[in-house]
Amino acid sequence: MCGIVGGVVKSNLVPILMDGLKKLEYRGYDSAGLAVIGEQGICCKRMQGKVKNLQDLLDEDPISGCTGIAHTRWATHGKPSSENAHPHICRNKIAVVHNGIIENYRQLQEQQLKNGYVFASETDTEVIVNEIFDALRHTDGLLNAVKRSIPKFEGTYALGIMSNDEPGLLVACRQGSPLVIGVGAGEYFIASDVAALLPVTQRFIFLENGDIAAIRQSGVTVFDRNGRKAVRPVKESLLTADSIEKGEYRHFMLKEIFEQSFAVARTLQGRFVDNRLQESAFGRRAAEIFDAVRAVQIVACGTSYHAGLIARYWLERLARIPCSVEIASEFRYREPILGPDTLAVAISQSGETADTLAALQEAKKRGAKYSLAICNVPESSLVREADAVLMTRAGPEIGVASTKAFTSQLTVSMLLVIALGRRFGLSEALERQITAELFNLPAEIEKVLQLNDEIKNLARQFTEKHHALFLGRGSHYPIALEGALKLKEISYIHAEAYPAGELKHGPLALIDAGMPVVTVAPNDHMLEKLKANMEEVSARDGQLIVFIDERLASAVEAGNFKIIKVPQVENHLSPAVYNIPLQLLSYHVAALKGTDIDQPRNLAKSVTVE
Repeated sequence: MCGIVGGVVKSNLVPILMDGLKKLEYRGYDSAGLAVIGEQGICCKRMQGKVKNLQDLLDEDPISGCTGIAHTRWATHGKPSSENAHPHICRNKIAVVHNGIIENYRQLQEQQLKNGYVFASETDTEVIVNEIFDALRHTDGLLNAVKRSIPKFEGTYALGIMSNDEPGLLVACRQGSPLVIGVGAGEYFIASDVAALLPVTQRFIFLENGDIAAIRQSGVTVFDRNGRKAVRPVKESLLTADSIEKGEYRHFMLKEIFEQSFAVARTLQGRFVDNRLQESAFGRRAAEIFDAVRAVQIVACGTSYHAGLIARYWLERLARIPCSVEIASEFRYREPILGPDTLAVAISQSGETADTLAALQEAKKRGAKYSLAICNVPESSLVREADAVLMTRAGPEIGVASTKAFTSQLTVSMLLVIALGRRFGLSEALERQITAELFNLPAEIEKVLQLNDEIKNLARQFTEKHHALFLGRGSHYPIALEGALKLKEISYIHAEAYPAGELKHGPLALIDAGMPVVTVAPNDHMLEKLKANMEEVSARDGQLIVFIDERLASAVEAGNFKIIKVPQVENHLSPAVYNIPLQLLSYHVAALKGTDIDQPRNLAKSVTVE
């Protein structure tokens, strides 16, 4: 699982490959490598660690070429090492970079060993390059060799392939893992993410599953899974190179935290007429689908799963429609029972999360007649799979720990609540109230961001801690889950979240004077219950840190609590607001600890393998 960039250009490609790798490093950063075809054939450089290590190697020993492929890796098969880094090369003739997993690589490897192939790495990717090399012995040309080999690979892949024998040709393949072709002026590129290519083009061809593309300076020919020539349109990206730069911020994560008010405003833009939600925002079939729906099944992973949990509270309380939420990787193997009137909702920032995509497909097989994708990437696999779509419009999110994408997911989830609620008794008065709260949400986010300096000081209490608890109730329990996830993701402090009412069923055993307990305390109907839970912690000398509505702070100041006063916010959307102080807390704790905030160890942004 990783990032790919490649191209066929008129001059030296290496600077473009390296710039692309730097922009894709958030997708994987265990090792990096590149290969180009120069006067002496394929020249390859690979290094363990970050892209900077590869750049240092190239500064000492430069290479050049007009056709090339490059890769930054997040390890699946084989530990991080220069030997396991891509590209992988067979007998100095064929070079391959690969995203995804070849599930039958063991069987292929056994046969290739019998045929005399020697393996230099622990990866599954080597079977690909060996298979293509072997196919060249039985067919004419690289493209035909790739076509002959592809049916043998089970699993997911995005591939960039080149050969010494045809230096002006780059072959690209896609099955499951994303891959785009960038269109320049007499030059063409490939990448696993458009962000890698924004400095050189804003025009892209999005390959579909099963596609094989032959890329030369003279043009691109695409073949579909049946071997027929296919026309894939060239689309213009609205993103610019500036949109994926840190600007004045120290880290992408901090930049993206502070972009959340703009992201929410952009998410709402154009979706209301005269303050009334237009269901056409979900797609042309939306009204037909929503009329038929009687239940909702949400599938997602990680942070998106937490968004789904909050959506469930809203859908059941406000829209009065039954809703279930499940982690996608569990749902797809549980043999769930879904009725034809169930709307399967898949939430994913990238739209390429393998488990979420597979779970949506499984939901359809299990009886769900209708599907909806909540996603941030318009051309993603998830968007193409769903019957209806609501784009979050969060903009590029580079930090591995999701922030603005999560808040945008909550925003569009409330749009779904309105659309379905109209069919289940949501009153016009309540719809107007929720709409007004949505329009006011960007301003409320701006207010809570003003707590930044206070939270930065609070973070000092965590730098020597090894464990923390997060508590919440109702729709703010998922916010506690998200706060704990953020802290463990980027500061490496072990953090867990619980519904506060569950304290006495086990977690109280962990409470002592050294245990920080972060509590989310909005002004809602659960507040009195929550105060009783906080007293349970206080009685055991726990270090309580309470994020509470500023109107209610005096109600708990008598205890041994650290109080953070959160600006007043309306109840329905308060989870979206209370999440932001926890994002800031995690960020500042990690900054004080000196961890790699944007690229935390062992994690990658887009999880395109199971």
